[in-house]
Amino acid sequence: MIGFMLNGQKVESKLPPDTPLLWAIRDEFNHTGTKFGCGIGFCGACTVHVDGRAVRSCITTLEMVEGAIVTTIEGLGASGQHPLQKAWINVQAPQCGYCQSGQIMQAAALLVDFPDPTDNDIAHAMNGNLCRCMAYYRIRDAIKLAASEINRSKEA
Repeated sequence: MIGFMLNGQKVESKLPPDTPLLWAIRDEFNHTGTKFGCGIGFCGACTVHVDGRAVRSCITTLEMVEGAIVTTIEGLGASGQHPLQKAWINVQAPQCGYCQSGQIMQAAALLVDFPDPTDNDIAHAMNGNLCRCMAYYRIRDAIKLAASEINRSKEA
């Protein structure tokens, strides 16, 4: 069995060690916000955080996360109250919504490294997260809105 923290809870997976983390998250632990997109780490729909860094859960195996802290979209903010989740709604970033949990998780990692990101910072960090609906401008606007909200709350 492989043990790790998932959204603040200690879990143990009974799946084989070479199983992609995505399948444990979705099928074994029923956190279905993380989506399967391409299966080769290209599209970003399956992005989660492992020890605070954005990773593609479709190409990250269970053995790679043993003892790690894994956070999915469900664990990002209680009841969808993370500043990014609220900003996504405020600017109506999603169209179909399929890629959005991966987009938000990638954006959350971006804001740790770049609390006040430029357009170039956002474009570079979000480059591997694809959106078939082409909502990139709204995604950028949501990231900037969330960054300003986070920075404003730190100043208060």
